[in-house]
Amino acid sequence: MSADAARADAAPLDADALLDIVKASLEDDKAIDLLVLPLPDDSSVCDYMVVASGGSSRQVGAMADHLIEKLKAVGAGAPSVEGKSAGDWVLVDAGDVVVHLFRPEVRAFYQLEKMWSDPPAPPAPAKD
Repeated sequence: MSADAARADAAPLDADALLDIVKASLEDDKAIDLLVLPLPDDSSVCDYMVVASGGSSRQVGAMADHLIEKLKAVGAGAPSVEGKSAGDWVLVDAGDVVVHLFRPEVRAFYQLEKMWSDPPAPPAPAKD
């Protein structure tokens, strides 16, 4: 049995296994400020959103390429990819894990972490 056939027969990866692969790939590529945002159970988008930066457009593109290769190698299929040609913001949609790779300036501008993180707690009522 070939390696491709063995991967095809394997059970699909769950969200936690995908997340481990994503984190390992980005850490190997020296991603900057790697952040994992678990999304609520009722989210139809994905289970985890990962946000990371690369020091340049070239590094962002390379991180995306390496991640795509690793996901394919473990049988996770070919993820959807957007923005790789520009390298400012690359989105890699691996199903249960969606990865956003940015140049630092672009990440600071869009602030996805703020949009997807828990809202701040309401202020405590004033005491009389």
